[in-house]
Amino acid sequence: MNETTDKLFSQFSAVSGAGGHLLTRTKGDRYIWGTVIMLTISSLLVVYSATGSLAYKMNHGNTEIYLFKQLSFIIIGLLMIYFLHRVNYTLYSKISLILYLVSIPLLVYTLFFGAEINEGSRWIKVPVINLTFQTSDFAKLALFMYLSRQLSRKQEVIKDFKKGFLPLIIPVAFTCILIMPANLSNALLTGATSLLLLFIGRASFKHIIGVVCIALLPVLLIVSIAVTTHKKDGDKAGAKAAMASTLTSVGRIGTWVKRVQDFMYAKNDETPYQLQQAKMAIANGGIFFGRGPGNSLARNYLPQAYNDFIFNIIIEEYGLLGGAFIIFMYLVFLFRCISIFRRCPFAFGALLALALSFTLAIQAAANMAVAVGLMPVTGVTLPLISMGGSSFLFTCAAIGIILSVARNVEQLEGLSIVPPVTPASTEAQMANDGNPSKKETKNPSNAHANQGGALFIQKGAAKPGSK
Repeated sequence: MNETTDKLFSQFSAVSGAGGHLLTRTKGDRYIWGTVIMLTISSLLVVYSATGSLAYKMNHGNTEIYLFKQLSFIIIGLLMIYFLHRVNYTLYSKISLILYLVSIPLLVYTLFFGAEINEGSRWIKVPVINLTFQTSDFAKLALFMYLSRQLSRKQEVIKDFKKGFLPLIIPVAFTCILIMPANLSNALLTGATSLLLLFIGRASFKHIIGVVCIALLPVLLIVSIAVTTHKKDGDKAGAKAAMASTLTSVGRIGTWVKRVQDFMYAKNDETPYQLQQAKMAIANGGIFFGRGPGNSLARNYLPQAYNDFIFNIIIEEYGLLGGAFIIFMYLVFLFRCISIFRRCPFAFGALLALALSFTLAIQAAANMAVAVGLMPVTGVTLPLISMGGSSFLFTCAAIGIILSVARNVEQLEGLSIVPPVTPASTEAQMANDGNPSKKETKNPSNAHANQGGALFIQKGAAKPGSK
């Protein structure tokens, strides 16, 4: 009898073939890859459960339609992440201005001619394929690319208001103002992320505070209208009702004011139906294991259970432990992105990874805060978990870009071209927004001259030509 020997996995054709080749070409932070896989698997399970009533309403009870639709979005999204992470992220610096200039007319078009869905005109229809996408998602991605590029190039004048701060804040203001009429919450989150990036990019703190004060004016105006026009018990219809009708008839101001009033004044029986069902879903879930997969009751009554309030379905079916697991995944994702920022020696890559991770983490925090009643209702989805659409794909695009930066950092650390940035290091290295060539590594001063001075953001950062 011939003696048989065990084979290595690499000898199997399935691994050494196209699939194995794909895996060997997949780089970037493995923890980020892991969180993406875990969140998308969670999305597939929860969306399939949460779309039951929608399936009976739209597709005669055929729930598998939304299962395969979500699976299709996940596959397309993962492929998008893979191909974008294979691109050298310096390309995003080169096209950032073009993308930003394209985003402005798209936002203007959406503002006047956008398709109205769920009482909001935030989408435009793509001809031929007849699909809609939310232009604000594209605009945010383009803005953070452009902002990271400009921050990396203006470090020598970043403290100067006219030369440094003003050219950075004007694009942010344009984007937020164009997003605001249709989606105030998205505009506020975009502005907050941009200001946080400016703070990390060493912009003057007093300039940032000034912008914050100006940005709070519309928010305070809406809160003031909500307080002034709120009809208390015993109030008679009269001047207050007329003033409320006048003030809330402009655009979506009425919707914003109503949400603030519901958040501030609504009591037990006055709580909006949507929030009532959201709280009931949390109560049904309990502390530990919830009602189990597919056993949600609130999915049949909670509006937008598969999008804006999908976190409530997670808690109902998997308990508070399931909700805590999702929060933990987002925290791991954010922590690893911060690690990429600390290790990346190039300013553009470091800032871009941080900006995109912050916007996803802040969006997730806002969605979950609304779900548990800590914030007024908004139209913000839960990244990578809410039912697939343009928001899901743009989220995947952002993660692909982050992994592109991570792949570049791994290559530099593996080749020992530059040392990793550590807290003990007080001087940061000057370099281009990308991979240095062998010739550049031999003569760093030439690299600095050719690159235009991209300063790594760190306390005590070195200036061009400093030792």
